[in-house]
Amino acid sequence: MQLGFVTAILPDYTLEEVLRTAADIGYDCVEAMCWPPGKAERRYAGVTHVDVSRLDEAGIAEVRALQEKYGVFISSLGYYPNPLGGAPESRQAAVDHLHRLIDASAALGINTVTTFVGRDKDRTIEAQWDDFLATWRPLVDHAAEKDVRIGIENCPMRFTADEWPGGNNLAVSPAVWERMWTDIPSPAWGLNYDPSHLVLMQMDYTRPFRDYPERMVHVHAKDLRIDRDKLDRHGVFSHPGQWHTPKLPGLGDVDWGQFFGHLTDAGYHGPVCVEVEDRAYEGSEELRLRSLRQSHDYLRQFIV
Repeated sequence: MQLGFVTAILPDYTLEEVLRTAADIGYDCVEAMCWPPGKAERRYAGVTHVDVSRLDEAGIAEVRALQEKYGVFISSLGYYPNPLGGAPESRQAAVDHLHRLIDASAALGINTVTTFVGRDKDRTIEAQWDDFLATWRPLVDHAAEKDVRIGIENCPMRFTADEWPGGNNLAVSPAVWERMWTDIPSPAWGLNYDPSHLVLMQMDYTRPFRDYPERMVHVHAKDLRIDRDKLDRHGVFSHPGQWHTPKLPGLGDVDWGQFFGHLTDAGYHGPVCVEVEDRAYEGSEELRLRSLRQSHDYLRQFIV
């Protein structure tokens, strides 16, 4: 396995500055954010470290040269929109950009794209399943043609008022994943697996890579702390912001020794990228850098 981080936590850095920082700390790789340049839609969105809309042969050569210069590779091109929700034009723009990511990932020799499936938060899963198939079959086919794998993150995206009632991501549970893979039976896609989301949903976060080892495309390392007193007061059907807090690895409820023990047993040898969403470390550039150093030092004991 290789230890990396998601570059969204360094939004003002250039790709070279990100790779230099990763090398200085001791990371092996980064998941490079590739949002279309422009205003952020939400927290951690709108970050562009590789602009795939302008990636010509000179740009490809530059990205490759920077990876070689710093000895840090790009594990995936990341972009997390909602291709199934919102206005038709925004959905289409997301789909078009995902196609560009697939082409860029192939051209760069990265061969991995990490993203969300999306969801119409106001409809049931059953009511929008045909829309899901119509959107994702061409994307998965395109990825297969380009020898690229798509890793879908399992985040429920149901944290803010404008994400309720259903959330903005279909791919939240094993039951949904299995249906996705049955109806689009391609090895070109699987999970960008984040254990913290199963902690939030009171589920066994080691089961997915035991049950679906062949679908582990990419892994996020993010922790989460559940405040049991607040959960007992508000209940699981309340807004989860009332009783959970994203944390750095080692500061929440994930048992990382157990996590990596099962991940190793499952035969996973790919990237594990720290995703910093801990507000205690967002107040300044120094705190963000400290979060990356602290996460590296903690997780390196599990990845040699």
